[in-house]
Amino acid sequence: MLRGGWGRIVNVSSEAGRFDRINAVATAYRVSKAALNAYTKSLAAELHLKGVLVNAVCPGWVASDMGGPEASRSLEQGAESIFWAIALDDDGPTGGFFQDGKPLSW
Repeated sequence: MLRGGWGRIVNVSSEAGRFDRINAVATAYRVSKAALNAYTKSLAAELHLKGVLVNAVCPGWVASDMGGPEASRSLEQGAESIFWAIALDDDGPTGGFFQDGKPLSW
């Protein structure tokens, strides 16, 4: 990516890692997602002048092995946020946390 001067790094995160959502449930998962969000922001700052956009996305509660059959979103719906971040224009956001193309608070 650096040699080509273009790229997209998309980290798959979760709203569970937002600081206003941290609690005593699934602590390791929440802390790991908070750390991933912080890494996203740091890496974006490092690469912002090199043509590489770095963002975190939350696919939402997806019906999968992890999310279970009760989850409110299909795999396709969850993947849409990821594909949105992959397809960003060169002047798109970097260092953000998004779901469905909309920014989320950290």
